[in-house]
Amino acid sequence: MPTVSVITAAYGPSAHHLAETARGVRAQQLPPGWSLEWVVQEDGERPVLADALGAQAEYGHNGTRLGIAATRNLALARASGALVQNLDHDDVLLPHALATLIRRFEEHPIHWAVGAADDLLEDGARRSWDSAMPFGLLPAGDVNRWAERHGGNWPVHGGGLMMRADTLRAIGGWTGIPVDDDLAALVAVSELADGWNDPTVTWLYRKHPAQTTRNSHYPGLEDTGRRIALQRAKALRNAGLALTAPPSFDGGGTDVRVGPNIKPAPTG
Repeated sequence: MPTVSVITAAYGPSAHHLAETARGVRAQQLPPGWSLEWVVQEDGERPVLADALGAQAEYGHNGTRLGIAATRNLALARASGALVQNLDHDDVLLPHALATLIRRFEEHPIHWAVGAADDLLEDGARRSWDSAMPFGLLPAGDVNRWAERHGGNWPVHGGGLMMRADTLRAIGGWTGIPVDDDLAALVAVSELADGWNDPTVTWLYRKHPAQTTRNSHYPGLEDTGRRIALQRAKALRNAGLALTAPPSFDGGGTDVRVGPNIKPAPTG
């Protein structure tokens, strides 16, 4: 039975909407034969979310403040799914979200997919957006070439991205930068492989005062994050890299084993 792993990096002081995020995960209606695991990793020195999550999540915590990219990657290290769905701790998956995107992976040899998103406003209202990219199959490189023509603004949001777990691990997981780590991951996977832009609204992007993009330090970092993302796209293209192996639902990352370090043999 293949598994889809929902990956959530959480931070206690700003996890005010985690209960609604959890309800969205519990409400998922999966295609026949699929199972779901929700892998939550809490950032920060003083973890506080374990009791609130209970048995509904595969929970872990950092024990120190590492930032969102490292926290997501620690969750990825524990994920067993063939597919990985990114989900921020304040956003909401609609009940049909995972099923909609899983079917695209079953139907097409793609490595990533994303559904449309509505903004979820502070009063509970929703605001929709038109897609700047065509719906359906997006050939490798198309998303990044669009961004290059539009000042480093991407037409697809990495916050709602579903990816093959092996592909995500092959590109190094979420990119270790202070902001836009999800964007930089999208850049890499979409440069190397075909993906799918689905017209179905599958998730809600919450707009609220505590989100990272409203942080007073974010505007300056945003330009740096997008610059890094553009550099990554061009470097991958210039290197001529591509994914050539046929995708499958085999794998999952928890079947590896590590042991103690091997001490070097004494000399002399």
